[in-house]
Formats: sequence, structure tokens, C-alpha cells
Amino acid sequence: MLNLNRVGYGAMQLTGTGVYGPPVDPDNAKAVLRRAVELGVDHIDTSDFYGPHVVNELIKAALHPYPEGLTIVTKVGYRRTPDTSWVTAREPRELRDAVHDNLRHLGLERLDVVNLRIGGEHDPASVEEPFTVLAELREQGLIRDLGLSNVREHHLDQALAIAPVVCVQNLYNVADRTDEKVLDRTTAEGIAYVPFFPLGGFTPVQHDVLEEVAARHRATGRQVALAWLLHRAPNVLLIPGTSSVRHLEENLASAELHLSEQDLTRLDTIG
Repeated sequence: MLNLNRVGYGAMQLTGTGVYGPPVDPDNAKAVLRRAVELGVDHIDTSDFYGPHVVNELIKAALHPYPEGLTIVTKVGYRRTPDTSWVTAREPRELRDAVHDNLRHLGLERLDVVNLRIGGEHDPASVEEPFTVLAELREQGLIRDLGLSNVREHHLDQALAIAPVVCVQNLYNVADRTDEKVLDRTTAEGIAYVPFFPLGGFTPVQHDVLEEVAARHRATGRQVALAWLLHRAPNVLLIPGTSSVRHLEENLASAELHLSEQDLTRLDTIG
């Protein structure tokens, strides 16, 4: 399993509106990245289809040469079109091109972790072909570790038959627990589980119980939602995203929030 601090940083929000184009304030975006590393973040989640290319170029501008111990996790399997659409890109050539694009825009000779992203309307029955392509690139030394994003349990089975999987990145949070089975499977097998949209994504989680528990701890509802995930299983790693230094600091402080059994029982009523 990935041996990392449990709260990292998701860089998706460092783009313009709709995860497309540059941010209004690139200097602020770079300041957020630098502050994250200053505060001990040792894993950053990104992709070359954020922008496209924008986030990876910001990461390189802000942090390259990268500090020792920093793990950059990227993902492939989609591309962006000029009308801002998200289009599947899982053909062998597209995957190879995506890996080389990520290497170039991040300024790396080898990618730390590459997640194969699938799902949505075009959820394939099998990930065998695209994951095999990534496994071959790993054998060539262009990728250190492989993961999966937005997958079902049978996809994990298929991938594990091809190469080791170090992480699974799926939708999961205190209000949406439909992925319990995959989470429990990764916990049992020592695979890192990285919930995307840990705070609800584009529709943030809001609930009276979150505020009730937060008040007891002099915390925020966001911090409680993140702390609940850390309490849920020992293999959970978080990548909350923000374009604000203040929210970044709040999110990282959630790792110090210790919820009682009473808190957890109350929070379990949300899901």
C-alpha cells in the first residue's frame, strides 16, 4: 500500500470554470500548492485532462524540482475537447500519448502513480486492454505504480490479474456510501482507497448532524466529514481540493480531529 500522510491535496480546482482553462489568479494557485507542501502534504492528485494541461503546468511551475518524498498521482483515460467536453481516451495510442504528455507537462522522467479512469456512460465491461497498456509502460520504467479510478469490483479483479494495484479512487463520502463493498475489499487487501469528492464535489455535503458534531469539536462541518472518512478505514487517503489557502489549512487540520464513538454513531445516520 502507498505509505503516505493520510491527507493529501487534490489539484483539480486550480483551473478555470468547469475544470477548463487557466485560473483567474495563477499566482494564488501556485501559492496553494507551495503551502500544501509546506504543511506536510506528500501526495498531490492531478491529471493532464484538468485544464487540459493547466494543473500539471502549475504544479511544475510551483514545485519543480520536486521535494524528496512528494508523490504525484495522475490519471489517464479521458481527454478534453475545445467545447469543454470530457471524452473517453482509452485506446492504446491515446493512453501512451497521455502518459508522455503527463511526463512532459510535469517535468518528470517517471510518473509516480497513474490511475486508469473509467466510468460514466461509457463504463466498459473490461479494463483488461487499457490496463495492460499501462502495465507495459510500467515495465518500460515510465510509471512506478498503477491504480484505478471510478471502477467496480470486477474491474479491480481484472486489473490485479495483470499488475499490482496500489490504489483505488472512487466516489465515497459520509453521505454517499454506495461503494462500501469496494472499500472493504481494498482494506482487506492492503490497497489504498482514495475517495474522490470526499466533501460532495460540486454539490457539497450539508447536514445538521455534521454541524452538530462540528460544534462539539469547535470545528467545521467540512472537517468532520473528512475526519469521518479517516476513521472509516485505515487505508483511506484523502485528496480534498480547494483553490483557497485557508480551506487547505482547514482540510489538513481534519487529520487531528478525533471523533468519539458517539460522534461516529451520529454521523452514521447520515448515510
